[in-house]
Amino acid sequence: MRTVTDPDPETAAAFVADASSDGLAVSLVGRCATTFEGRAERALPAGVRQLLYKPDDTVLVHGASGRDPVAWSSGGGVTASVVDDALELHCGEADGADTLTVRFQSVQHATAFAPTSEAGDVSGTETDLKERVLSNPDLVEAGFRPLATERETPAGPVDVYGRDENGAVVAVELKARRAGPSAASQLERYVTALRRDLHADAEVRGILVAPEITEKTRRLLAESGLDFSPVE
Repeated sequence: MRTVTDPDPETAAAFVADASSDGLAVSLVGRCATTFEGRAERALPAGVRQLLYKPDDTVLVHGASGRDPVAWSSGGGVTASVVDDALELHCGEADGADTLTVRFQSVQHATAFAPTSEAGDVSGTETDLKERVLSNPDLVEAGFRPLATERETPAGPVDVYGRDENGAVVAVELKARRAGPSAASQLERYVTALRRDLHADAEVRGILVAPEITEKTRRLLAESGLDFSPVE
């Protein structure tokens, strides 16, 4: 479970994006307003509420009473960004008929957790992928040597920390499913944090390991000088 208290908008947006990329559910508690546009239009003024964002892109906003959410969205994509110094979640397809926007004036507490699957045991998780990489490091690249897992940095824990055959530090980010742009951004933050932590002449590389990635993710990795290693 991951938690952060009183994050600023940039930290909160990165927290949501990273958790979503890792297939986690996210709970946000804070002062927010909601706007729904589409077949019907409705809005709620700012108030302290809880938002639950599930891995299947279902978003539920709950108020102080009642069992039903006061606003919800399901079946479309979810993006988290900073707009005018506030965290904003846009729920629904960009060109879809129905969109929910949740704007947080402040976030008091954010939690990310792995929900229990309703379908029973699931194989092919990031834990499985990590075990494969540790038992066969060449899956990352030839000559890779893992030194630690969940290596802490100011930007969060690196899945696998090691060195390449030339001695350069390597941060490895693991994704058990098709990786999107947020995975590239997450890896870039880890690499940047390690470069700040280590001595000035240390070479730090980043490698994203996943079954596949989107074209936008591939471009972002290339622009940041990061690598991709496909692993089924």
